[in-house]
Amino acid sequence: MIRKARLTDIDDILRITKSCARHMTSQDIHQWNENYPNKQAFISDVERDELYVLKEQNNIIGCIVVSAIMDEEYLSIQWLTPNDNNVYIHRVAIDPEYQGQGNAQKLMAFAEQFAKENNYKSVRLDTFSQNQRNQKFYEHRDYKKLGDIYFPKQSEHPFCCYELVL
Repeated sequence: MIRKARLTDIDDILRITKSCARHMTSQDIHQWNENYPNKQAFISDVERDELYVLKEQNNIIGCIVVSAIMDEEYLSIQWLTPNDNNVYIHRVAIDPEYQGQGNAQKLMAFAEQFAKENNYKSVRLDTFSQNQRNQKFYEHRDYKKLGDIYFPKQSEHPFCCYELVL
């Protein structure tokens, strides 16, 4: 089941994202660190009604942010659609114990369906250039790779921007 997150979910979400960070680091993928994602980001996501959680048997096992706000880092990208009616995906996380079971697919299908039902033109996101698994995941879902951006507080490596035209 996917539902909007509540402030009371944030501790569970942080547990999952910290577990994901450790799991990625063990694979030499240094995408998330002590600066990101953080509690304040998730609080803001909840306050804007943009954070959703995936539950299985009353346990939160994943999360996703679906936002209509375009971050300024994205301005340099030559997107496939105009910048006036798009959704942006952030902070997708699945508890490592539940990875490889189609749960990220469920979250992305939810976000894409949300975008279609609300008449958005496209779904946009970025993923870490050193995370080949994520890049293949999005490309398999027909997202088009368009360019790179940087988040210096996270990594010296770029993040690849993708867009799915609806």
